[in-house]
Amino acid sequence: LHPPAGSCTMSTGEDAEWLQWVTKQFGNIAGKDKEISLEEFRTALQVKESFFAERFFALFDTDGSGTISLEELLKALSLLVHGTEMDKLRFLFQVYDVDGKRIKFGFIWGCEGAVVYQVPALSLCGPCVGSGSIDPDELRVVLRWCLQESTITLPEERLGDLTLALFEAADKDHSGSITFEELKEELEAFPEVMENLTISAASWLKPPAAMERSHQPRCLNRAYWHNHRGTLVFLGGYTSLNLLLFFLAALHHASRGGWVMVARGCGQCLNFNCTLLAVLMLRRCLTWLRVTPVAKVVPLDQHVVFHQLVGYVVLALATVHTGAHLANFSRLAQQDGHHAFTEYLFSALPEVGGLGGTASQTGLALQGLLAAMLAFSTPCVRRSGHFEVFYWTHLSYISVWTLLILHGPHFWKWFVVPGCLFVLEKVQGLAWRRAGGLRIIEVNLLPSKVTHLVIERPQSFHYKPGDYIYLNIPAIATYEWHPFTISSAPEQQETLWLHIRSLGQWTNKLYEYFQGPKSPIPEPKPLSRSLRKKRQQRWVSTGLGETHRLCSVKCYIDGPFGTPTRKIFSSEHAVLIGAGIGITPFASILQSIMYRYRRRKQSCPSCHYSWCGDLQDEEMALRKVDFIWINRDQKHFEWFVSLLTKLEMEQAEQEPGGRFLEMHMYMTSALSKNDMKAIGLQMALDLLATKEQKDSITGLRTRTQPGRPDWSKVFGKVAEEKRGKVQVFFCGSPALAKVIRAQCERFGFRFFKEHF
Repeated sequence: LHPPAGSCTMSTGEDAEWLQWVTKQFGNIAGKDKEISLEEFRTALQVKESFFAERFFALFDTDGSGTISLEELLKALSLLVHGTEMDKLRFLFQVYDVDGKRIKFGFIWGCEGAVVYQVPALSLCGPCVGSGSIDPDELRVVLRWCLQESTITLPEERLGDLTLALFEAADKDHSGSITFEELKEELEAFPEVMENLTISAASWLKPPAAMERSHQPRCLNRAYWHNHRGTLVFLGGYTSLNLLLFFLAALHHASRGGWVMVARGCGQCLNFNCTLLAVLMLRRCLTWLRVTPVAKVVPLDQHVVFHQLVGYVVLALATVHTGAHLANFSRLAQQDGHHAFTEYLFSALPEVGGLGGTASQTGLALQGLLAAMLAFSTPCVRRSGHFEVFYWTHLSYISVWTLLILHGPHFWKWFVVPGCLFVLEKVQGLAWRRAGGLRIIEVNLLPSKVTHLVIERPQSFHYKPGDYIYLNIPAIATYEWHPFTISSAPEQQETLWLHIRSLGQWTNKLYEYFQGPKSPIPEPKPLSRSLRKKRQQRWVSTGLGETHRLCSVKCYIDGPFGTPTRKIFSSEHAVLIGAGIGITPFASILQSIMYRYRRRKQSCPSCHYSWCGDLQDEEMALRKVDFIWINRDQKHFEWFVSLLTKLEMEQAEQEPGGRFLEMHMYMTSALSKNDMKAIGLQMALDLLATKEQKDSITGLRTRTQPGRPDWSKVFGKVAEEKRGKVQVFFCGSPALAKVIRAQCERFGFRFFKEHF
């Protein structure tokens, strides 16, 4: 039986809540006529192409009026949300049966005791219901639109291969068409799809699940303290030391009044914090400290974040320090009458302090410089194409330190050792520059706007996997230095590789400089036949195509500088996660890992003697590596795929069937398997990957997964493997870092993030 017209009463509180939610959402997208047109329906579905919107719309529009009413929408969505697997499968079949016309939705009413219930039911209506089967041409049409919906680009022949793979698997009786029963049988091999089969409109018009929040604050969680213990200890010690310095200095000047106590207390804290600002940017010293026990206690990975924090503290202390002195000057001017308030500010008076009594003048200058440095170092300035403003205002640190020595009589005692180290680091950096600089000898421009630079490597340049350098190319910008991770392995002796994505003004200018046949690139020196042959072999092995160019562009580097990824080789189970271009640190690391892995596996085929005794456990303690790469679309996989292919082949040769290095690829723009607009495509990709042992999107053996990773499942699987202590290393956006950090706290994994 069908319910009376307009009757959509639900039997449970949950269904009533869902009905209320759908009605509200319907009102947001429907026009004044309370009907949804095709364009409004397409917008609500959030589909990229109109094919699926038109198919769903035609199936939802049961009366053929060209619009969808609230009743029709409720009936259709009830089927997709509350219907059985069979109901959803029949709907999916009708979507793929392109020459099918219409499907009819309704409810079957029934009762059990005192409970009245209704079940969504589906039936075909009208004399013309299509062929009732899916032929290869129909399947090819749907898969073509599936590719466009997931922003995947494949050659026409690959589309044919996908169609053939899915059709051969589903056409059990080899009749030349797929019936509903055959499609159902094929889908039963994908139970996770059957459980979650839906479309975006059904999930969008479903009430959001209530968030379960813990009553305990996150900062009191044991896992949080475990993962942040170094940072928390450092912050605690930093705060305690500032308070101690403040109170000691304030008590020492207690006889001179409250304003002087505040000013002197802040002044002593400023001595410490202005020195700490310099210490936190001693990159060479910090890199050296990473191999010492200090790295286990002090969070060296956060040195840039702490530098920014201390900068804000310095400005706050300076403001309070200046305000206290101004209040004291006002008090002295009113009580003594020897000097006016303006004299205390702008005249050199011995009783004020400082070299020659210039404490007031140097203090005001310092306040202005610090405010300017902080204002022009904000992200909105650095990332809006005005990096040179940040660069030149930050160079005023020389003036700040000079004024501090003149302003405070005891600052030099704090600054002498860090100042000398800072000068030595700068001298070493200048020595690299005065040595004549280096040359960019090759460049490869990738369509994803990634510039691959090959730089000649000096014999004295030694670095660790994952390290980064500062790069200056005078032809791009004379004074700008930018940090980039080295993407070549240290074992590669001849050259350094950098992969630079065009995201800002400088990187875009770099890409444009090397782009086009008329770019002003100096011609390289003639190469010998042997060197030319060696380069051609490297282009083949690394996948460099026709876009590579030989050149001779002058550049300067400063570094190398260490990163958290240096801890990878001391891990037992390392999980490497890169988002987009954030994969660059792991390019070098993965190459070095496989190099050391090969060395560890080398032995004599006759006596099985291993000649790798020099490879100590602390140099390579890894038992398992999980590599996760998340990209938005297909083209961003291209620059790194050749290297990953090489690593897969090497592992297959060294350890057939081995799982030492396991790769996981995710493409966020691709629709997941539980979406009706992608289920056929993802099934076809799975079938073809199994048949060819190769992924159609990247060409790797590893299958590219659609959508975003389910971190709970990913880390749950890692924890179940029990391959040793797990450490997670991430390079990517701060938003994703927060999500991954929270999951690491849940599973008790150590978390490390790249900071430049």
